Amino acid sequence: MGNYTLHPYFQNMKTIGSEIDSIDSENCDLLTAVENEIRDAIKEVQAAGKPDEKVNERGEWTVLQRIHELVDDKTFVPLNSLFNPEGNKNGSTGIVKGLGKVAGKWCLIVGSDNKKLAGAWVAGQAENLVRASDTAKRLNIPLVYVLNCSGVKLDEQEKVYANRRGGGTPFYRNSELNQLGIPVIVGIWGTNPAGGGYHSISPTVIVAHKDANMAVGGAGIVGGMNPKGYIDEEGAQDIIKSTESAGVTAPPGSVGIHFAETGFMREVYSNEQGVLHGIRKFVDMLPAYDLDFFRVDDPKDPLFSADDIYSILPMNTKKPYDMYQVIARLIDGSEFEEFKKGYGPEMITGIAKVNGLPTAIIANAQGLLMNYPEYKASGSVGVGGKLYRQGLIKLNEFVTLCARDKLPIIWIQDTTGIDVGDEAEKAELLGLGQSLIYSIQNSNIPQMEITLRKGTAAAHYVLGGPQGNDTNAFSLGTAATEINVMNGETASIAMYSRRLVKDNKAGKSLDDTIEKMNALIQDYKEKSKPMYTAITGMVDEVVNLNAMRNYMVAFTESSYQNKQEICPVHQMILPRIIKG
Repeated sequence: MGNYTLHPYFQNMKTIGSEIDSIDSENCDLLTAVENEIRDAIKEVQAAGKPDEKVNERGEWTVLQRIHELVDDKTFVPLNSLFNPEGNKNGSTGIVKGLGKVAGKWCLIVGSDNKKLAGAWVAGQAENLVRASDTAKRLNIPLVYVLNCSGVKLDEQEKVYANRRGGGTPFYRNSELNQLGIPVIVGIWGTNPAGGGYHSISPTVIVAHKDANMAVGGAGIVGGMNPKGYIDEEGAQDIIKSTESAGVTAPPGSVGIHFAETGFMREVYSNEQGVLHGIRKFVDMLPAYDLDFFRVDDPKDPLFSADDIYSILPMNTKKPYDMYQVIARLIDGSEFEEFKKGYGPEMITGIAKVNGLPTAIIANAQGLLMNYPEYKASGSVGVGGKLYRQGLIKLNEFVTLCARDKLPIIWIQDTTGIDVGDEAEKAELLGLGQSLIYSIQNSNIPQMEITLRKGTAAAHYVLGGPQGNDTNAFSLGTAATEINVMNGETASIAMYSRRLVKDNKAGKSLDDTIEKMNALIQDYKEKSKPMYTAITGMVDEVVNLNAMRNYMVAFTESSYQNKQEICPVHQMILPRIIKG
C-alpha cells in the first residue's frame, strides 16, 4: 500500500533477535515427539466413526470435506480438536471447529461430525459450542454452522440436555449474537430433530440441502409422545409398525414444509457444493473492513525462521532461554517497540505488527534478574517467569493503555507464579494481581494467550489466561506446555508435610505417606501435560511451535475485521509514550 498513518512510529521499528548459533537436535526431537503424539491423536479422533468412503457412498461429504470446501485455501486453524472432557469413546464432542476465512472474511466455523452418531449431541458438546459462541462474540466475527445433528444421544441425556451450560445454552448464545449484530449462518444436511431442530432454527439465515429436515421432534419422538411409563407387547408392536412406516413417510420438518410453507429456510440446494456456495454467498454479503484501513505497515514475514524455536525453547522447564528470540520469530520483520524496558524486567511489554496490523505483545522474560526485586534486601536475585511488584504495575499500565488505543493483545506465558512471603504481601502483590485482573476485564479488547511452557498458580489467570471469559478469545498450548496450580513436588509437601511429622513423632513407618506423595507427584505430571490440557480444555488447541504465527494472524485479522471501537492511529498514545 505504501502510505501509512504515524509512519515515524510504526515503520522501521527496532528489530529484536538474532540467528541461532546451532540447532539443538536433542531438544528438537523432544518437542517434535510430543507434537507427533498430538497429531496422531487428532488423526485418530478424525478417523473414528464411519469410514469416509462409507459416508461418501451414501451421497454425503464428511464434515472435514465440507469445511475444506467451504473455507478459503490454507486459512483454517482448528480449535478444540481433542476437547473431550467427559471421555466419550470416539475421543471427541462430535464437532469440528476453528477459525477460517469464508469469502475473504474470518469466521468461527463449527461442523457436526456426521461420521459419529449422525452428528448427535454428546457429552461436552454444549460446552464446546458455547466456547465457539464466546470466540465469535469476543472477535465480533460471524459464526457459521455446518450442521447435521441427529439430536441428543439418548442413553446419556443427563450429560447433554440439562444444566446451566447444557444442550439449550448454545441457542441462547445464538440469540445473543444476533442481538449484538453478529450474524449466525447455518447450512443444514440430514435429519435435525429436537436439539438439532433448535440448532437449525436459532441462526440468522438458514441454507439447506434438499434432503434436510429440522423439527421439534423426529418420527420416533412423535410416535412416543404419549408414554405409559413402560413397554409391553402391545407397545412393542406399535413401535415396530411406526418404525417400519418411518422408512416410507418423510420425517417431520422437510424442505417441503420449511422452505415451501413456513419459509424458514432461505435457500435450498440439490447438492453438497450448492449448500456450501449458499453459505459463502451470505457471508459475502456481510460487512467487513478492508484490513488496509487499519494497517500501519506492509505485511512482512519475521526475519528469522519459526523452526528455530525448537532449539530456543528448552523442553526442560528448569532451563532459561531468551524470550526475545521467540518473539522475533512470530512478528512482522522481527520489529518490536518495548514499553518501559528495564522497569519490571520480568515482563516484556510492547508493540509489534502482525500482517501489518498494530498488536500488543506481553511475555514473561526468562533468566536471573540481579538486584531485584526492589522490595527485598540488596543483592537479591529475582527469577524470570515470576511476577513481582514492578512487573504487575507495568502490566496494569500497559493493558490500560492498550485499551485506550484499542490494540488487541497477545500474551505469551511461561510463568512459575507470583512472588510469595511477607515481603511480597507488604509489596501489595495480592492487590496488584487482582488490579491486573480488573484492568484486563475493564479493557474490552480481544486477547489471545499462548502457554508457551509453564502456566502456574494465579499468574496463569492473571496473565490473560482463558479464565478471562469476556476478553480471552482462545488459548493455545505447545509441546512444552505444563499447566498446574503448583508443581507436583510442592503440592505433595503441602498435602503431606504434617502427616510426615506426625508419623515420625509416633515412630511409624514413613513408607505409606512417601508412596502417596510420589503418587501425587506423578498424577500432577500426567494431568499437566499438553495432551491432558487439550482434552480437558485448559487450552483450546495444542499447536506446533512453527504454526503459532498462523493463529496470531487469524486472531489479529479477526480482531480488526469488524472493530466495534476505533482509536485513530494518529491519536494513539502508547507509541508516543514508548518513543518518549
